[in-house]
Amino acid sequence: MNTNYSDTATEPLTLVIAATFVAEPLEQPLTFWMQELDMPARVVFAPYNQIFQQLLDPSSLLATNDNGINVVLVRLEDWQMSEPGAPGKGTAALDADQQIERNVQDLIHALITAVERSRTPYLLCLCPASVTKTADLERARFCQVMEDLVKRELAAVDSVSVITTTELAATYPVAIYDNPYTDQLAHIPYTPVFYTALGTMVARKVHALKSAGYKVIVLDCDQTLWGGICGEGGPLEIQIDPVRAAIQAFMVQQHAAGMLLCLCSKNNEEDVIAVFDCRLDMVLKREHIVAWRLNWRPKSENIKSLAQELQLGLDSIIFLDDDPLECAEVQANCPEVLTLQLPRNPDMIPTFLRNVWIFDHLQITKEGKSRTALYQQNTQRERFRQETPTLQEFLAGLDLQIHVAALMPHQLTRVSELTQRTNQFNLTTMRRSEAELQDLCRPGGAECFTVHVTDRFGDYGLVGVMIFMGGSTALTVDTFLLSCRALGRGVEHRMLAKLGEIAQQRGLDHIDILYSQTKRNRPALDFLDSVGAEVKEPSDAGYLFRFPAVVAAAIRYSPHVAERPIEMPPEQSVSEFGLASSATDTRIQAALLSAIATELHDAEQINTVIAAQTQPRPSLNTTIVAPRTAVEKKVADIWTEVLGLDLIGVDDNFFDLGGHSLLAMQILSRLRTVFQVELSPRLLVTSEFTVAALAKTVLKEQLRQVSPQEMTTLLRQIEEFSDDEIKTALGVKREAI
Repeated sequence: MNTNYSDTATEPLTLVIAATFVAEPLEQPLTFWMQELDMPARVVFAPYNQIFQQLLDPSSLLATNDNGINVVLVRLEDWQMSEPGAPGKGTAALDADQQIERNVQDLIHALITAVERSRTPYLLCLCPASVTKTADLERARFCQVMEDLVKRELAAVDSVSVITTTELAATYPVAIYDNPYTDQLAHIPYTPVFYTALGTMVARKVHALKSAGYKVIVLDCDQTLWGGICGEGGPLEIQIDPVRAAIQAFMVQQHAAGMLLCLCSKNNEEDVIAVFDCRLDMVLKREHIVAWRLNWRPKSENIKSLAQELQLGLDSIIFLDDDPLECAEVQANCPEVLTLQLPRNPDMIPTFLRNVWIFDHLQITKEGKSRTALYQQNTQRERFRQETPTLQEFLAGLDLQIHVAALMPHQLTRVSELTQRTNQFNLTTMRRSEAELQDLCRPGGAECFTVHVTDRFGDYGLVGVMIFMGGSTALTVDTFLLSCRALGRGVEHRMLAKLGEIAQQRGLDHIDILYSQTKRNRPALDFLDSVGAEVKEPSDAGYLFRFPAVVAAAIRYSPHVAERPIEMPPEQSVSEFGLASSATDTRIQAALLSAIATELHDAEQINTVIAAQTQPRPSLNTTIVAPRTAVEKKVADIWTEVLGLDLIGVDDNFFDLGGHSLLAMQILSRLRTVFQVELSPRLLVTSEFTVAALAKTVLKEQLRQVSPQEMTTLLRQIEEFSDDEIKTALGVKREAI
């Protein structure tokens, strides 16, 4: 059930966790998910309750994490007491609300400062308050106001993603999340199931940050978007029940997030169009659909046709269908497509879709929100091109406007997206996150210019990027890329001319442009050859084009030279690690995503699966003695779950088995729940922290609380012991009764 992230990763991802409470119980669920995702990673915990030190200290674990993701976990009520080292703490006059609000403001500023000096993405998770705090409506409202403040203030901060308590509770609800006992003992405020939910949510966000992006969802119609067969009873006979309405609403949300929606169904076209035109209860409208193939040809053939029309690669497409035969046909003939079979039970489909992780979107750009309109405009352009006799007349009729300007801060997300997704007209295909771009283009570093294009049919959006460094004699180009939908219209020529103008203005002699060859960026080389073959030199990675500044500035596009615009092969999506998914990887990924959505979408389910995973017992010098009594067996079972070992001897020392104080606190908490006894944490410092010793202690505590009615049951349990101490305690209890 693994999807391959490791083929091109050179070193494991590092997840650094900083929290206002003890967060170490997250290690087990995070490790589980990184293994499931085949994403090599290590989990590192910052010192306890030192969030501000970690964010503000340039030598901290957070600040020095160059190959990973930083996770900050905050429970607001933890700031009711002074936090050592946090700014502005220790003033006795501050009441609880003032103290929390000041810490929230400090957190916002500290995160902004940390992001400005780091290339590493941040996940900030706001964790739920204890039940006693949420029971107070005024306190609950105050916490919600603080969460809203954090989300609002950090919404425009690149490289910071915020997880709210509301989102966490909606995605992975946990009925009993609070653990006052371990919170008081060791500031471990949550139950194991909640730590699993929290770890799963973090893993899901990491997956969204690191996985390849898809651009298109291709949908079946009958029995998917509606119940029934539209070609049999007509549009009025199909059923749009609450489940189908939820499916359609989900797809509208995906459309708003920038996904292109297409239809691929074995129907007569007029029957499907009639449903969209006649049924007012359709949540999904015709304007949400960018293209369709409604006919009786194989769906794989139609999907290839859609990819060609959209000029996108098959590995940019997700195909959804309820029919296993149709899914198998597409997998066989379009193996690059991510094919997901919907559950046969329609009632399960909404839950399935909400838990397919590939549909998660952390940040949505302006271009992403209007992507469908952009592709619909491109269809109009293509129609106009077919109707125009010559390329020169086509371009003249477009009324193309090209705007080149310095990068603005709000454009970072889109620029990063272009570096990740643009493959064919991209001279070096260097992938950069927003934080990396920020770091690269800080004052005194590289400069970034963006390209915005419009024409008579509409706005292309931000489609081009140039990153360059100025030297003593030359302008050295780091990145030169252009979205495929703007190619062949002179935009690339205007970009190169702009670089020439900048070089001339700065008194530089020439422009150095390096071309690094990949499997798919041949169109970029063709362009450079067409305008600069005479300045081309071999280099280790490919070719160096050394344009004299005056020559570059004078470059103009001459449409009469070509008969038609450049024909581009379909785009392909690329993961952050630099390679398009292979067909095998795509099938594995589909299996994993489906398994998560059907089997691992509930925190209790996930926790059960994790708890069932065991490791061999370490080699010890003690003889393995199996549990002899019911109490010992229950205690041993708890140890097995907490330690994850396949075998526990009743005389094994907890710490020799790999346990530590935080896990021991979980043991005490579980014993308290199972046996209804309070055990002292002082047991941890004894040398007899064994199953047998704990079982005896549990029985002694139960004897103190036992009623006459319960004595018979206890007698049966205690008869199995030969321990004099237990028998003495029993005798004392009998006399008292």
